[in-house]
Amino acid sequence: MDSGNIEVLSCTDASDIRLNIVADHNTQKHQWFHFSLHNAAAQLCNLTFDNASSAAYPSGWQDYRAVASYDRETWFRVDTDYIDGKLVINHHVEEDLIYFAYFAPYTTERHRDLIANCQAAADATYLGLGQTLDGQSMDLLQIGCPSPEKKVCWLIARQHPGETMAQWWMEGALATLLDDGNAIGQALLEQCVFYVVPNMNPDGSRRGHLRHNAAGTDLNRAWRNASLDSSPEVYLVRQKMEQTGVDFFLDVHGDEGLPYNFIAGSEGIPDWNPQRQAQLDGFKQALVAATPEFQTQFGYPIDDPGQANLDIGSNFVGQHFGCLSMTLEMPFKDNADLPSPLYGWSPERATALAQPCLLALLRTLPQL
Repeated sequence: MDSGNIEVLSCTDASDIRLNIVADHNTQKHQWFHFSLHNAAAQLCNLTFDNASSAAYPSGWQDYRAVASYDRETWFRVDTDYIDGKLVINHHVEEDLIYFAYFAPYTTERHRDLIANCQAAADATYLGLGQTLDGQSMDLLQIGCPSPEKKVCWLIARQHPGETMAQWWMEGALATLLDDGNAIGQALLEQCVFYVVPNMNPDGSRRGHLRHNAAGTDLNRAWRNASLDSSPEVYLVRQKMEQTGVDFFLDVHGDEGLPYNFIAGSEGIPDWNPQRQAQLDGFKQALVAATPEFQTQFGYPIDDPGQANLDIGSNFVGQHFGCLSMTLEMPFKDNADLPSPLYGWSPERATALAQPCLLALLRTLPQL
């Protein structure tokens, strides 16, 4: 199935189902899983992932709970433990068909519906950038009309396809920008034109990868030397960016380990300066003021001056285009500041976080 990923080692006894998570193509990286369990109603099921300890980020299993759904619409958290290097799900199944996943999936079909619905809006224009290695379209939405006095804002998501919360965030961003009754969206479109890539990695998404495209390339390590052979997704987006320019860039991701929403800036790029630091600080302060879901205490270590990896999207864009360029990280687990025992961090919360982010951008525009 779309984004499905699991290897069944044994499934003869509901109390001892043994599984392996399959690695991304041409890599050893694995952590994303998505599968269905059939004919298990009224049984207590024990599902053990034998290779959890060799996952890309084994620390991400600590305090993690998998998601499950009967209708593929509502995804709830289930009892999950990481014991002796194995991930174990224990759940009393109520229906004959249940789905389990690392995070709520965002399917190719839903992506296509999103693109189709958006292009019907008056302020949206669909732009096809080209094709991926698997022959899928690289979809770009232009929101608003460009003009010399407007800021050019780029939003991209799912360079790492298993970080599905990023595309749920995109739904919220596009809804805000395309709602002619939304004051935040309308105020932004008076001053900005947006270029939005809801899914940077459609091949990895459909294949059920964690971090890589069809060639086994980590797109967020391919920006400096993107190529049509190994990273056409980045190559095509970069090509369009050269045409439009960039004044603001936000790359939306998910983090396996940290149970918080946070921003990773590009402080370590060679051209970092006090003006850019003020822009970054201003955006983060505006986002803290806009929503209790965001915080600045926890995040990634800041790169030493001049030591940023320019293969990473936000670092490359910030250096190349001289703009405010950031990565937004959301949790796979829950927001520890506002925990939700039943749902954890969820598609609904990721979608809702987009509007405060756009409000923070609106507040930051005078500094850009």
